[in-house]
Amino acid sequence: MKIQWYPGHIAKAEKNLKEQLKRVDVILEVRDARIPLATNHPQMKTWVGEKARVLVINRMDMIPPRVRQRWEKWFEEQGEIPYFTNSQQGQSVEAVAIAAQDAGVKLNQRRRDRGMLPRPVRAVVIGFPNVGKSALINRLLGRRVVDSARRAGVTRSLRWIRISEELELLDAPGVIPTRIENQEDAKKLAICEDIGEAAYDNQGIAAAMVDLLTYLEATSEGLVSVSGLKSRYELDTSFFTGETYLHELAKLSYNGDVERAARKMLNDFRTGLLGQLALELPPN
Repeated sequence: MKIQWYPGHIAKAEKNLKEQLKRVDVILEVRDARIPLATNHPQMKTWVGEKARVLVINRMDMIPPRVRQRWEKWFEEQGEIPYFTNSQQGQSVEAVAIAAQDAGVKLNQRRRDRGMLPRPVRAVVIGFPNVGKSALINRLLGRRVVDSARRAGVTRSLRWIRISEELELLDAPGVIPTRIENQEDAKKLAICEDIGEAAYDNQGIAAAMVDLLTYLEATSEGLVSVSGLKSRYELDTSFFTGETYLHELAKLSYNGDVERAARKMLNDFRTGLLGQLALELPPN
């Protein structure tokens, strides 16, 4: 199963985004807490350049607190300050706004030093599809101004939004590499719905999810557990591969309909019904 997805609206939006970056002072990079490495766009360093950058790790409610603590420590060891948020509920979003505005204070001080008038800081929110960019903007503004939904491809055009007298935000569609070279990352993107459904087969991705979670349970020293699958489906993963688990679940609960079982399993993961689960852990 080869996963590739680069629809026309993303290609067009990325071209427009590169043009708008000339006007931007701060980049808010948003990643998915379940897969913070897989949602690191390979061109991000090029886009950021010398600009200020605020790293937002969204969907922190979807991962166990101990996993978040590990990631916080790992990012700090890399010289990064990660801002873990839950943009749907507004948790820790204020800290992101303060970080962006602090960058603006430094910008305007440099403008004053050159005899220029201060102006609102211009920030752009960049990240893969469906990592919560629009929900973050709505929370920063305090009301719903952009469409937000739990699926890839909702935002399709660029739009400037005035957050306050000090901050303007550019809402941009999700960006994704023209070609995804690492297919293990591609599977993680599909599991988390951070890539369009047209790019993958639900049955293959559901089976891959079970295999990945089973592996993480065995190697993560208790950070990841598949107990949520066992309790929800009353089916132990111990004696199955991901594929055979999916087929057994279909036989027991869905009259042999494997596609229905796959969609159900993926939806349960994406909505948190299988518990707080990470698909990535910090590198050793």
